[in-house]
Amino acid sequence: MDPLLRVINVSRAFSDLWALEGVNLDIMPGEVVGVAGSSGAGKSVLAKIVAGLYEPTGGDLYFDGRRYSSLRPYTVRELGIEMIHQKPELVDQLDITANVFLGREVTSGLGKRIMHWADRKVMLERTQSIMDDLGVHFHSLHEKAANLSSEERQVVAIARALVVPSRLMIIDGPLVGLSFALQKRLLALIERWKSNGCAVMMCSDNLGNLFAATDRLIVLNKGRKVAERRTDETTQEEIVALMVGTPPPEQVTPLIWALDSYYRAREQAETLRQNQALLQRDLAAQDTLNRQLLDQLSRQVAALNKANAALQDAQRRLLLEREDERKHLARELHDQAIQDLLGIGYQIEDMLAGHNVPDDLAAGLNLIQEDVRRLIGDLRRICNNLRPPALDSLGLGAAIRSHAQQWAARYGIELTLDIAPDLGRLPEATELSVFRIIQEGLNNIQQHAMATQANISLRHTSPRTLQIIISDNGIGLAEDADLAALAANSHYGLLGISERVALLGGKLQLKNRPAGGLLISVEIPHPRVQSSESPAATES
Repeated sequence: MDPLLRVINVSRAFSDLWALEGVNLDIMPGEVVGVAGSSGAGKSVLAKIVAGLYEPTGGDLYFDGRRYSSLRPYTVRELGIEMIHQKPELVDQLDITANVFLGREVTSGLGKRIMHWADRKVMLERTQSIMDDLGVHFHSLHEKAANLSSEERQVVAIARALVVPSRLMIIDGPLVGLSFALQKRLLALIERWKSNGCAVMMCSDNLGNLFAATDRLIVLNKGRKVAERRTDETTQEEIVALMVGTPPPEQVTPLIWALDSYYRAREQAETLRQNQALLQRDLAAQDTLNRQLLDQLSRQVAALNKANAALQDAQRRLLLEREDERKHLARELHDQAIQDLLGIGYQIEDMLAGHNVPDDLAAGLNLIQEDVRRLIGDLRRICNNLRPPALDSLGLGAAIRSHAQQWAARYGIELTLDIAPDLGRLPEATELSVFRIIQEGLNNIQQHAMATQANISLRHTSPRTLQIIISDNGIGLAEDADLAALAANSHYGLLGISERVALLGGKLQLKNRPAGGLLISVEIPHPRVQSSESPAATES
């Protein structure tokens, strides 16, 4: 399949300042490509060149095999290229409907050349339909644009881009001025456009939105394309490093492992990286001493990155080895100890059924048989904790349901599950880590929370982000509590959750609920997956 859009060695200069230099980009039909870069990197300039608003100083653009770098914007729209601007351009004197259909008015008339006029009724109905699709309600579509809020103006600009189906949609950072709900609605629209074969070029400073919506990312730095990555094969940390020009962390063999040092090194590295970015921007024209300071800071960041990567690598290997040992132990218990105990139980049944056993001996054998059954149950529960069999065969949702039901029945704590029906299958390491996070969270509630109720929510907040919420109605955390102090007192549950979240590149938030109890919120990035599970979404 040939690319729908081809950008070949495109450059753009403003006077003697080069905003873009030699940028190349292909976009396939139905593909969502993100353009990342810090402020001034050239994202908007590239978007406007593709949309026909800027003429490139050099290079060529092809759409569906046709060169179009010298066409006018209205001709570009006729090709099926539409753009949603970062700052909406509306005519304040016109109302919402007129702005939505500006330049594309629906007309009625007598014959082809006699008399024509704008068909307001048709345009009003179509505008209302688009607003319903966006989930937006205006008091009146006759409201003048001058009276609209900044978010409402952006909604009108987005609606204008939806009047006619497009083949390539260019999105230049409009999500910045939108509410969270509208951002999610626009991301859902991008998914719909993609499924209909429409290509999308999305320029944004919000990496969360880029990672949620895109298939591929290109990174611009000072007008140059410095990298191109498959979204599923990179991380936000790598993209940030490419945006600001710092080298990616190197994987090196660790000499020591210290968890506290790992967190301290990570925090210092992030602080120094931010300082480096500020120095690169503000001290570019300063004297040699400042440049030497910048170089020294870069070396410090690189050294801390190496140490941080080494510690993460050590912890990752430690967790993987521990999980392998658990899997091996669970298999050994199931295949040997449990089977041997089942054999003993069958022998006792044969003795009781096939022989004339005295009553006192039969009573003793019955007690032994009950003990064997109880021991088998305990071993099966241990095996399930070591490595839940449902996780490998039925998926994450089924494994969590099984474990949660057993946990609630064993400890008498009321537990509510809210598991999204479209959870799908995730990579094995991710599913196992999510299961361990929930397992640790429930253990923490049972051992320390003094709670009578608990809740677990598991759902996607985007196609590449999974949110886990664990809450209870217990005593919560002390105001001065921290992970290091909890670990010092042998409370390793929350620390274990923090470790796994950090290694997955996720975010962890611990906070006390206003009504009492603790709320653990985790967001974990993962590759885009297809939904394969279809159990009920909510169970109690």
